[in-house]
Amino acid sequence: MRVLPRAVRPQISIAYLLARTSDTVADTELVPVQSRLAALRALRAAIAAENGPAPDFAGLRDGQALAAERILLERCQESLGLLRGLERADGWLVRDVLDIIISGQELDLTRFAAAAPGRIVALETEEELDDYTYRVAGCVGEFWTRMCRAHLLTGPGHDDAWLLRQGARFGKGLQLINILRDLPRDLLQGRCYFPRVALAAVDLTPASLLLAENESRFRPAYDPYLERAAGHLAAGWEYTRRLPWAEVRLRLACAWPLLIGAGTLRKLRRENILDSTRRIKISRSESRSLIFRSILLYPWPAAWNAQLNRELGRQGR
Repeated sequence: MRVLPRAVRPQISIAYLLARTSDTVADTELVPVQSRLAALRALRAAIAAENGPAPDFAGLRDGQALAAERILLERCQESLGLLRGLERADGWLVRDVLDIIISGQELDLTRFAAAAPGRIVALETEEELDDYTYRVAGCVGEFWTRMCRAHLLTGPGHDDAWLLRQGARFGKGLQLINILRDLPRDLLQGRCYFPRVALAAVDLTPASLLLAENESRFRPAYDPYLERAAGHLAAGWEYTRRLPWAEVRLRLACAWPLLIGAGTLRKLRRENILDSTRRIKISRSESRSLIFRSILLYPWPAAWNAQLNRELGRQGR
């Protein structure tokens, strides 16, 4: 967010801050699900209100392993104050996206309320997975687009409907990569975001994914989701390419998560994605290299535009 243009940096940063606060509430596993749901609903109401106190998170703060997450909960009133200090139109854009995100977190807690190590609860259908990725990330692409249209892309010649569709795919692609990467860790906690219908097509069950030796049997079901994620990233890259060339900061802020996501996909294609002993991700040095290269290549449009395909291992522009 440091690279974002100043015209949109505060609004997007405040939305991120409150989304991380709600995510911290949802993920506090030492607290019963019903208590977390009540806290999320209270936070959702406080965000929607134009004044009033933050929820009391006293019962959640002690359960935070990370000091940063404890601070997020302790200083929620300050975060709400920042939201309430935004221009009215910006404030409602932030409220709208947070309402959708928190609805996804609430649905997630409710759906997996019975999940536990050794007791796996799975999504049933493709539609459930698509709905979840939209609620927690696709809506962010739409919010980002609306905020940029209001403050940066104010001239004529922009196809709003196209930008919103591609922006939603951008966010859904990044979230789908997270789901595909974190599959073994989620399974150990009793959560399976991979739909049962897709597993049934290759005669597997959620429990069978706990065994790393089933990876070869799982691949025919798993790999199409990698291609779906790659397609979403390609849509996000086309979105980025269509932004005005002079909007350097905005284009870089879009490009970096896409390039990192593409690098992660490349690793997911060739490593054992059911091995719970290691988390598949690109290293910090690889991330820095991608960021540095994107800046270095910026004066050369053809080379800059080719970056995503290179990371995905594809030929083309």
